Amino acid sequence: MEEKQSGKIHRLQLTNREKGCIQGVRDVNSFDEKEISLVTEAGTLSIKGEGLHVTRLDLERQEVDIEGKVDSLIYSQGITKAKGGEGMLKRLFQ
Repeated sequence: MEEKQSGKIHRLQLTNREKGCIQGVRDVNSFDEKEISLVTEAGTLSIKGEGLHVTRLDLERQEVDIEGKVDSLIYSQGITKAKGGEGMLKRLFQ
C-alpha cells in the first residue's frame, strides 16, 4: 500500500495501550479522562478510553504525549473544531 507524500508527517506510536506519542498534531480540540480530540495532519483523531491524560504538549513541534487506558482510536475526515469553531488552546489564551 502506498503512502501519500504531502510533506506533512503524522505518526502515532502506542505502547501496551497505555502510553502514546502522536506527531503531526495541529491543535487540541478537547480532552478529559474519557476522550482526547486532536486535529492532526491526517484529520481529527478521537482517542477514547479511561484515565486519559495529556502528559506533554508541544504545538511548535506538533507533538503530544498521552497516558491512560486506550480503548479506541478514531479518525474523521477533515478538520472539525470544538464549540465556537476554535481550538481549545485558542479559547484558553484569549
